[in-house]
Amino acid sequence: MGAVRSGLLADQPDVDAVLALLRRHGGRVTPAKRLLAETLLASQEHRSAEQLAEHVQARAPDVHLTTVYRNLEELERLGVVERMSSGHGPATYHLVSSPHGHLVCRSCGEITEVPAALFEGLAGTVLRDYGFVVTAGQVALAGQCAGCCHAAT
Repeated sequence: MGAVRSGLLADQPDVDAVLALLRRHGGRVTPAKRLLAETLLASQEHRSAEQLAEHVQARAPDVHLTTVYRNLEELERLGVVERMSSGHGPATYHLVSSPHGHLVCRSCGEITEVPAALFEGLAGTVLRDYGFVVTAGQVALAGQCAGCCHAAT
């Protein structure tokens, strides 16, 4: 993979793998964290903290939005969850599995995941010329999606 680092979880993580990683790094496993991990694993979509909280609260109404935010911050710190901000609306979150980048539409805010291989040439150039290691999950190119390009013409 060259200059692009990979995430901490396997390509197909499960709830137990997420919770085991949390424990290995001194985190406590709570029912709210388990539900959040299950919710994140249930969908490959990028979802806001509010959307994730809505799904968690459907099963455990006593889990507050602040708890979801706190748990997302901890999972992000551990490299389990990735936070994306498209510039449109709230930040979104998803589990980190295989290395990938993002294409972010500046018009509608759509986020498209793309293989990290797309950025290997760029990552090699950045490493060679600047001594900087690109983290695949943090690479995002802004532009316009096909739908917005066609709508503008």
